[in-house]
Amino acid sequence: MSRYSLQEFVQQTAQQELNQGTFELESDRMLEVNLNGMVWMKMGAMVSYRGQIKFTREGILEQGLGNLLKKAVSGEGARLTKGEGQGKIYLADRGKKISIIQLNGEAICVNGNDILAFEATVKNEIKMMRRVAGIVSGGLFNYRLSGTGLIAITSHYDPMTLRVTPGSPVFTDPNATIAWSANLSPDFKTDISFKTFLGRGSGESFQMKFEGDGFVVVQPYEEVYLAAGG
Repeated sequence: MSRYSLQEFVQQTAQQELNQGTFELESDRMLEVNLNGMVWMKMGAMVSYRGQIKFTREGILEQGLGNLLKKAVSGEGARLTKGEGQGKIYLADRGKKISIIQLNGEAICVNGNDILAFEATVKNEIKMMRRVAGIVSGGLFNYRLSGTGLIAITSHYDPMTLRVTPGSPVFTDPNATIAWSANLSPDFKTDISFKTFLGRGSGESFQMKFEGDGFVVVQPYEEVYLAAGG
């Protein structure tokens, strides 16, 4: 463990003015939002702020009736908070690594648990994978983020992106899958044994299957979403 004098510690850990725009990384695991307007963030992700900022939980009809009904089914009705005003917000999520992505008219699907923040100019829509209802709780619902603006997503350790090409599908563990290109519609491949129903099977009993032309992002960590493991 490194030892510092108090002055050295303050200097080594001081917040830096990087002037990189609305979203900038203070470290791999801490996001600074230079706010002048409004931003959406994962509920509970704010660790500090300065300035005149008001925080409000996402309203019932904030994202439209369609999202309301999906959130009611998924139990994700309190996942987002909005910050409004001027100042700086510091966001983190359980020490996970943060990646900032600039959308320029594109769209990406992100596991709801792996969204940290996105600008107000980015449209979000909850997507449902009905075929696995009751089997996979966390992988069943994801957000489709589209339009123009910055988004910040999280991963345990460094993410890896795999290309999906026609005729060469990619299979992933739902617990390690964090995002994919929005033009892909993942299916689920099941290999269910009796042990799985007893809660003793591994996550590999359920695999996501991506076919077409696009990409899928995975992390080197299996975050437990399976209902059987709860």
